[in-house]
Amino acid sequence: MSHIPQNVVPLFEAGIYLPMLLTIVNQDLESAQHGEFKLKEPYIQLLDGIRIQIEKDLEDTKRQFKQHNMKLKRGKKDNLFTEFYFYYNEILELRRYSNIRLRNQSEFLFKRYLSHNEAN
Repeated sequence: MSHIPQNVVPLFEAGIYLPMLLTIVNQDLESAQHGEFKLKEPYIQLLDGIRIQIEKDLEDTKRQFKQHNMKLKRGKKDNLFTEFYFYYNEILELRRYSNIRLRNQSEFLFKRYLSHNEAN
């Protein structure tokens, strides 16, 4: 049985996490715009900068998916796990990710974008 090469798994995972992170940042941006912050603008600018960078990274990920003949499909989801189908050339692989891992990794990536945005 053929398996997806390990060097493309991070690209598949970017295809999982970046759309999730974009949704989270858009929701937070909406909350910041309509929230009762004393100083809204710094939060909005910070989140907007992060959103723009995530969108750029997601576009790059999609471009790489096309170049490498890759597809990602979400499968079943329950309280503990979410399934993802990785298609690479003629290979199909089902992977199950813990919902806790998905949340923790999304938070980790958000912190990375936050620190990268602060550095710029």
